[in-house]
Order: sequence, then C-alpha cells, then structure tokens
Amino acid sequence: MPGPLAQPGEAFFETDYRDWIALLKPRVLTLVVFTGLIGLIVAPGHLHPVLAFTAILCITVAAGACGAINMWYDRDIDAIMHRTRRRPIPAGRIEPGAALGFGVTLAAGSVILMGLAVNIPAALILALSVCFYVFVYTIWLKRRTPQNIVIGGAAGAFPPVIGWAAVTGSVDLVPLILFGMIFIWTPPHFWSLALWANDDYRRAGVPMLPVVSGARETRRQILLYTTVLVPLTLAPYVVGFSGLPYGITAGLLGLVFLHKVYRVMADRQDATGRSLTGDKPAKAAFKYSIYYLFALFGALAIDRLMG
Repeated sequence: MPGPLAQPGEAFFETDYRDWIALLKPRVLTLVVFTGLIGLIVAPGHLHPVLAFTAILCITVAAGACGAINMWYDRDIDAIMHRTRRRPIPAGRIEPGAALGFGVTLAAGSVILMGLAVNIPAALILALSVCFYVFVYTIWLKRRTPQNIVIGGAAGAFPPVIGWAAVTGSVDLVPLILFGMIFIWTPPHFWSLALWANDDYRRAGVPMLPVVSGARETRRQILLYTTVLVPLTLAPYVVGFSGLPYGITAGLLGLVFLHKVYRVMADRQDATGRSLTGDKPAKAAFKYSIYYLFALFGALAIDRLMG
C-alpha cells in the first residue's frame, strides 16, 4: 500500500506491474525453465552462451504466454475457485482482451525468436508445446474429461526436448525419456494437489479425477503412476546415458516419493474416502514432488558434467 504522500497513480502502476507478472504464472515457470535448461546442458554438442541464453529465454517467455492465455480462457472458473479468484483477470485488475493479446504476442515472439536465433526444429517443438497447452489441454481437455491431467501433462514435458533440440537440432531417445519422466510425474504431482483442492474443482464444474471418481480412486491412481515413474527415472542409466551416481540418486529419490505416496494411500479417511487429516499427506506429497523433479534433473546434469 502507498504511504500517506503517495499519489494515486503510483499504487496503480505498482499493482499493474505485479499483475502482468502474475499472468505469467512465475511459480510454474521455475520448474519449466529448469527442465528446459537441463535438456540443453545434457545434450551432446555445444551452443554459444548467447544462443543458449536466448533458447532458455524463449522457453520462459513461451511458458509465461501459456499461463496468460490459460488465465484468459479460465477467467470464469477462476472467479469461482477460492484458490484462483484473486488472480488479475477475475479480480478485475486486467481486462481479458488485454491478457489474451499479451499472451499471444509473447507466444508468437518467442517462437519467431527461437527460429531466427537458434534453429527451426527447436522453434517448431516450442510452437507445438504452446499449441498443445492452449488448444489441447486448456480449451479441449480440462473441462471435458478427468484424463485432462494425464493427456495434458505432455504440455509440461516438452521443455527438456526443446532444450536438447536447441543444441542438436534434432530429437532422439534421451530427450524422449526425459519427456516421459515429466509426463508420468505430472498426474501424481497434480492429483496430490487436486485431493485437497477438490471442493474448488467441484464448485467450478471441472472434472478433475477426485471430483469424478472420488478421493479413494485418486489415491490409487497416484500410487499407480508413481510406481511406473520410479523405474522410468532409471532409464537414463539403463541406456548408458548417465552413470551410477545418477542411478543411485534416482533410486533413492524414488523410494522417498513412493513412501510419501504410500502415506497418501494410508491417510485416515471416512466412508467416502475423504481425508480426516486435512489431506496432510497429500499436501506433503505435492510439495515433495516439486523438489523431487528438481533433484532428479539436477542429478542428471551433475552426473553428465562430472562424467
């Protein structure tokens, strides 16, 4: 809040600046940019530091653009959900049309810059990731099927592939493995959140898995996907891309994740499967899942750099 001597315009511009940043979903950006950076670091070959910075900048801007377009499209349900009703558009601080124009401009600019400064394959994959997030996940899947996160998770799995393509100009087995790791990680990560945000999604009419199939089935699916994820994270070691340090680290991180998920399964529940602990295990699993992916990709980069 402005001090007693501040002019009205000062508060407006301060709030306006923060709201435009909020449209980019900066907390989500962190993980997207990090996995894109790791894809660039572990790729064979060399990219000039200026071009490497440009590639990561393009990934960052494109991901932020997706966030802005998503907020524009979801402004009606965001206004209903407690978790999102204070976002800039439903709160009336940014006009929907301005947010859409902002997002489209950033998306187009990031793809064009990637193509002109880095290479065409990376730009095409970047464009595909934006289109997938906007048209497949946000517009088509999110409001129609409880599989929205399963299929839509592909959108968040593109960054390491884009980073790899920025260096090599191509895509092969390893970036596809990294894509698969994020793709399978997304459902247990997001469904852990959905368990304790269930009332919000029900109120907004979004068919997230807990709303459609119940909390008990959601916990079972979280365990199922995590059980598939942990051995998949060992694939870089199995195919000879990484060394034993990464393999051991991935295994240990996975065991901890499985333990967190087991506690979600064992959470005290009522007859309908609703948590009697305020979904504390689900909140812990959600928080750990973020650290887990950071640590997993960080361990892969360290292993490659040291090897």
